[in-house]
Amino acid sequence: MFKYLIVCLALCTLVYANGDWVPKTANEIKEIRGECLKAHPLSVEQINKLKQTEFPDEPEVRQYLLCTATKLDIFCTHEGYHADRLAKQFKMDLTEEEALQIAQGCIDSNPEKSPADVWAFRGHKCMMASKIGERVRAYIKAKQAEAAAKA
Repeated sequence: MFKYLIVCLALCTLVYANGDWVPKTANEIKEIRGECLKAHPLSVEQINKLKQTEFPDEPEVRQYLLCTATKLDIFCTHEGYHADRLAKQFKMDLTEEEALQIAQGCIDSNPEKSPADVWAFRGHKCMMASKIGERVRAYIKAKQAEAAAKA
């Protein structure tokens, strides 16, 4: 267990210290979501809820969200969310400063010592309840409408 903690700390530090982090592209996000769906399968009902930007507080959904946040390099199981990366990845049409302020308001140091999936879900829920979440929902709806128009 101690070795695992040391490795986790080293990886988190390495990732966090890397000043070259850049937001993921839409294609990279799609690929990550696919990988996480394979690793953490969801029911058809859960997938349909996610498509409607509803995120039920269920173990499978929490594990899926933890996987995506970790692979996006915006969440580390030791330190939690990285506010600067959240702001850069999800600022949408907000200024980076405004997005950073929202992100900082949504992250915590996990004082309850919750499991990582619960911790990640808590931050995700806060972000989705913010201006950023409003813009993410609007973006997803626009993309869905665009795809439906092409079909």
